[in-house]
Amino acid sequence: MIRMSQTTKELKKKAKLLEPLVRIGREGLSPGQISEIMRQLRQKGLVKVKMLKVYYADKGRKQAGKEIASKTGSELVDVVGGIIVLSKETES
Repeated sequence: MIRMSQTTKELKKKAKLLEPLVRIGREGLSPGQISEIMRQLRQKGLVKVKMLKVYYADKGRKQAGKEIASKTGSELVDVVGGIIVLSKETES
């Protein structure tokens, strides 16, 4: 679980150990992918999402990450290449 007091630096450090759990391709972000990201955030508090280049080519990686974060009610922690890290603060 992610505590509210964790900094972005600490979250990035934790995220390095994670594998991307959700992949977003040329079909875009489906409702099933949104619900899976939300489920993973509830369980783990931190999730990596891999985006194919065709998904973010027209809007940019960071903007695509912000869009996914807003749709899932999470916070964009990091963008590295086509991989974004999302967190959702939970009370412990």
